[in-house]
Amino acid sequence: MRAVQERCGVELDGQGKPHVVRWRNRTYRVTREHDAWRAGGRWWLGEPCRDCWLLECGALTLEVHRFDETDPPQEVSGWWVARVQD
Repeated sequence: MRAVQERCGVELDGQGKPHVVRWRNRTYRVTREHDAWRAGGRWWLGEPCRDCWLLECGALTLEVHRFDETDPPQEVSGWWVARVQD
């Protein structure tokens, strides 16, 4: 997987899990969730906690992160594509 660190949009299903990812002007439907976890961040650097998912979207695999909107500065809050494998 290669690191990307780009903003994206995510739609959640009724259970609060990602089911659509919008990234680079394209829409990807989630076909499988491989993993989900909560990362604490490097507290000694002031990094906020985030929720992470490893998602299969057809032939594309994305690792997406959601930073809490209240904890981090505005420039990092929201959804990000952290890594991608195509």
